[in-house]
Amino acid sequence: MQIDVFTLFPEVMQPYLRSSVLGKARESELISVCVHNIRDFTHDRHHTTDDEPYGGGGGMVMKPEPVFEAVETVLGDDLGTTPVILLTPQGRVFDQTLAHELASQSKLALICGRYEGVDERIRSHLATDEISVGDYVLTGGELPALMVIDAVARLIPGVLGDHLAADQDSHANGLLEHPHYTRPANFRGMKVPDVLLSGDHARIAAWRRKTSLKRTAERRPDLLNQATLSDDELQFLNQGDENEEER
Repeated sequence: MQIDVFTLFPEVMQPYLRSSVLGKARESELISVCVHNIRDFTHDRHHTTDDEPYGGGGGMVMKPEPVFEAVETVLGDDLGTTPVILLTPQGRVFDQTLAHELASQSKLALICGRYEGVDERIRSHLATDEISVGDYVLTGGELPALMVIDAVARLIPGVLGDHLAADQDSHANGLLEHPHYTRPANFRGMKVPDVLLSGDHARIAAWRRKTSLKRTAERRPDLLNQATLSDDELQFLNQGDENEEER
């Protein structure tokens, strides 16, 4: 997958993109992320990318000319077929379903807004989609862009190494993830559940599923309305069963 990011602050993004899973995925050419400085597409000596809003008011607004030129120049003939996503609090909320939708694309373009926002013509005539990472306001779109890239990259085959890892994440199947434990088996009197030491993979799978259900019911019961559950699982939840923490 090829992802092009358009930002006024490319230096903010590079350290994260070079690190950990994303860094290795880029080295292995499983994903390509190119960060473009919008200022490089200005034509005045001050590299002006913002101006005062028409009609007055506080803050500055990102100008349309450099953003249009940046996206059109970089995407070229792919402009009409590449999703051009504006990161904005006004967009549809990013979730795992949307991450899967984006992961099915071969190419993405992400525009990071700044200041008071972007000229409306960017939103209405250049962007093909708008995404929000939550109901709060950040200084710019760089952090949301990194969140989108990270979540989408994890779904690309080979990026995580273990091909099942992404399927077991929280929200991957509509539920929160089950608890995890590692060595030592007894830490300060806090013991790992016996079922995880049993070697019985069927029992372990059943324990993980039920603890996932229990945790979701306790912390995010709203997710259960969209999850696909068996009759036994529905009965388990209705009974409030708590004796599956096998020791």
